[in-house]
Amino acid sequence: MSLARVEAELHPRFLTVTEREVIADLRREGRSLRAIGRALGRPASTVKREIDARSVDGVYRPHRAQRAWARSRSRAKDSKLAQDGPLRRFVADKLQEQWSPEQICHALLIEFPDDESMRVSPETIYQAIYVQARGGLRREVALALRTGRTRRKPHRSPEQRTRRFVDEMVMISERPAGVEDRAVPGHWEGDLIVGSRSDSAIMTLVERSTRYVLLGHLPGGHTAEEVRDVLVPLIQTLPGHLRGSLTWDQGCEMAAHKQFTIATGVPVYFCDPHSPWQRGSNENTNGLLRQYFPKGTDLSVHSAEDLEHVAQRLNGRPRKTLGWRTPAERLRDLLTPT
Repeated sequence: MSLARVEAELHPRFLTVTEREVIADLRREGRSLRAIGRALGRPASTVKREIDARSVDGVYRPHRAQRAWARSRSRAKDSKLAQDGPLRRFVADKLQEQWSPEQICHALLIEFPDDESMRVSPETIYQAIYVQARGGLRREVALALRTGRTRRKPHRSPEQRTRRFVDEMVMISERPAGVEDRAVPGHWEGDLIVGSRSDSAIMTLVERSTRYVLLGHLPGGHTAEEVRDVLVPLIQTLPGHLRGSLTWDQGCEMAAHKQFTIATGVPVYFCDPHSPWQRGSNENTNGLLRQYFPKGTDLSVHSAEDLEHVAQRLNGRPRKTLGWRTPAERLRDLLTPT
């Protein structure tokens, strides 16, 4: 095993020999797996797997572990489609019939159920088409895929993606710690529940410490301007000390968030994509509201008075998380001078 191979530049997901030396040193000092993981900036589970897999007679030796890992690294293999044969001919024929790689893979299983040599993954077919080094199907590329592309289209990194809104978002990671622990009132979570065909909507706001609910009427639509024009006066009904912040998901209805902040002085924090638990109180409230506003129904038939009636019902229910007090009682305590 050459030193060059052992010390070759690695992908960041692989442990380096220096990291393995740190594991050995801290292990001898009796440090815990979590402590070692923190020192390396890696999960404790990674450290545990490394020690379990590479220790000999209960002793972890970093350089032996590095050599064992280097020997176990997969070697580059020729593509299954690089050589002429029945597999390559089958794939090429089906590509010319404009079958997708996934369709070809399943057809192989059906037509050659007992022949393991007639197996190929969709990714292998894509690489044979797109990756020059993998070879095999370059001549068929013009007719191979329905897209007609002769080069693979790379996914853009988060830094390269088009910004969601013109005005830059402030993410939830920058939200003050006092909002997270619900110790300070006046911080709200917001969302929309949408009616049939997305023609109508109801705005839902929930105060994080009291679970008090405010509902906004959007019978005609929920564009960014329509949401802004309902949200601003709804927040302005609150006293100043209850206008701390608003947390929302990255829905396009909040594209006018900067204008909302300028009008009300309330900063908006945006959740990470696909992370509804970051607005847990609001998600729970939306579930309760579906008792009154079922999914798939036209929400425009409800008047602003209907929404106020439903909000009063929710705010008058005792909540376990509030010690069986109601959101209305908790909010009244905040509004009543002591």
